[in-house]
Parts: sequence; C-alpha cells; structure tokens
Amino acid sequence: MELKSQMHNELRSILDYWFNNAIDEKNGGFIGTIDYTETKQYNDPKGSVLNARILWAFSASYPITQNKEHLQMAERAFNYIARYFYDREHGGIFWSLNYDGTPNDTKNQIYALAFTIYGLSEFYAASGNEEALKMAIALYEKIEEHSFDSVHKGYFEAFTRDWQPIDDLRLSDKDANEKKTMNTHLHIVEAYANLYRVWKDEKLKQVTIGLLETIDKYFINTDTKHLRLFFNEEWVEKEDVVSYGHDIEAAWLLQWCAEAIEDENLTAIYKKHAMILTEGALEGLDTDGGLWYELEMHNNHMIEEKHWWPQSELWIGLVNAWQLTGDKKYLDLTQKNWEFVQQYILDKANGEWVWGVNKDYSLIEKDKAGFWKCPYHNSRACIELIKRLP
Repeated sequence: MELKSQMHNELRSILDYWFNNAIDEKNGGFIGTIDYTETKQYNDPKGSVLNARILWAFSASYPITQNKEHLQMAERAFNYIARYFYDREHGGIFWSLNYDGTPNDTKNQIYALAFTIYGLSEFYAASGNEEALKMAIALYEKIEEHSFDSVHKGYFEAFTRDWQPIDDLRLSDKDANEKKTMNTHLHIVEAYANLYRVWKDEKLKQVTIGLLETIDKYFINTDTKHLRLFFNEEWVEKEDVVSYGHDIEAAWLLQWCAEAIEDENLTAIYKKHAMILTEGALEGLDTDGGLWYELEMHNNHMIEEKHWWPQSELWIGLVNAWQLTGDKKYLDLTQKNWEFVQQYILDKANGEWVWGVNKDYSLIEKDKAGFWKCPYHNSRACIELIKRLP
C-alpha cells in the first residue's frame, strides 16, 4: 500500500527536523521555542511536555527506523528529564525550566507527569534502561498517592511542588479552571496502559481498569457522540466546546488502552465507543478533507482553524474504524486528509508541520516547536499507520 510507504518517509522527515533543529547545543537539552519563522529562541523556558514527547517520539520510532541516532536522541531527552525536570525532593515533574535548566514553574501538573510516564515506559521498551522504568513507576505512585479522588473517583488536575492544593488548575489559558478534565484523564490512562506493556503489575492493571470505567461513565456522551471535557470535583459538567481532535484521538486511543491491559470486556465497550466518537468527530470534517478545530457549544460557532494535531489523530481514528468495520470509506477519508496535510500543513521549505491554517488557508503564526508543538501527534500517526496498514 502506497500510503504505508509514504508514512515511513514522513516519519523519517519529522524525526530529521527535530534531530537537526531542536537540540540546544548552548544550554543542554532542547531549545524551548522555534517560532514560525524558524527563529530559535534559546532563552525561552523549556517545557516538560515537549521534552517528554520528544522522549516518546524517538523511543517509539527507533524499533521502526533502527537508526541509532534516534535512540541517542531519546537518551538525550531521558538524561535531561532525569537531571533537570524530575524533582527528586518531592517526586514530581517541574512544569517548566528556565533555558539554563533551573526550575521555572514548579507546579505538578498531572498531565505532565502522565506524559513523562508515557515517554519513560516507551524509552524503557526501546532501551532496557532500568532507571527509566523505576522513574515511571515512582511517578505513577505519586499520581495515585496525591491526584486520585478516593471519594468520587477520577483524578485532580494540579498541585504545588510539595503536593498542596493549587488555585489555577488549567493546562493552558484557553481551558476551563476545573478540577477534572477529559484531556488529563485521557493521557493518564494512555500513560498507565503504556507502562503496563512493560511492567505487568496487577495493581496497575486494576487501577487502569478503574480509570477506563470512570472515563466510560463520565466523559463519553453517546447521545451527542462527543466527549464531555470539564467537570468539578463531584462530576458536575461545565459545558465548553466540542473538540473534534480529542473526539477522534479518544476514539482509537481508549480502545488501544483497553487492549494493552488485556481486558476483553472493556475492549468490547471501547470498540463501540470508537465508532460512536469517530462518527461525532467526522461532523468537523470539511469538504477539503481537513478537520476543523473546535465548535463553541453555547453559540454553535465553529472555530474555523485547522490545526496540525487533529489531522494526525484523524488518520489513526479512521484507520482504526476501517479495521473495525472493513468499510473502505474510512481509508478513502484518510487518504483525502493526507492530501490536505501535504498541501497545507507540511512545511515543504523547512520540514515538519506548521501549526495550522485559517479558513482562507493563511498560516496560523504559531510555533514550529515549543511547549505544545512537539513531535508526538504526527510521528505517532505515522507509526500507527505503519503498524496497521497492510
């Protein structure tokens, strides 16, 4: 299949960009920001999520590429996380560092701990590095100790460095300041399932089962076919937006988690959810094959932007739907979106993908690399299609 060989090429292209551009030779680790003009901002803060996602992307790619430089890049990310991001005093992950590696924002955002576990477990799978596995387990235990809500179930968003309550729980400025969010729960379960693949601990399995059951109960709206995104402590929803990218990401990823922990009952449930959420996400598909960003529910207003990451998740969600149904229309939609990405999202001059385009296809002038622009969604899309396509 031609698409599969194109995915091999695209994966190598993405990794080449990060290998050639993101290494911070001046200060160690990786550059905090590369802006849309390809200007390297050496003095910008370094984000924990960016570093964890670099760790994951190069670790997950190495078994496919067999390129030793990719494993070395993963080792660089691991060493920097272990030395600078990992808080050995309190057992968390600093949200951000200054350019020189000193702590900047020291809060424990559970999302960042989850992504670090995800990256560490993938690095352990690729390298056999026992220190990485120990750190992943320690972070998992910290989340369970401090973030798990033993009364109402689910996980709280954020804490201070020493695990005290914190007023501002938001991942980013655009998010609602609520105690429980779909986004964080999705990435905790992704991290736990990935950890279970390399550490067959029975308690971890039971915790992950409980988390998938909580997600099934609260976050998936089978009537609207979309995710519920924000809740308070007692699971009272705060309606916000429809996020098409998260709908399609959750569609395949939650099924993958249920399969990873080898639970037949939950796998069956999440295969059904996969098709429901895929159907919901396709409401955001434009005629050009691109996926719109979000729909504001209170006024039914479409945010007419097409960001890079929902396109990536769309590929996997659609191919997963094809695997579940055998219906070729999902492969055709994948191909059409790939053509959209090639035309509008790939940066043909410099490599990698741009942040996205507006309705008129003008460039969204945001980072090429930074806190949120990382080699995770698009490399994972390539990796998953390489694994899934015949």
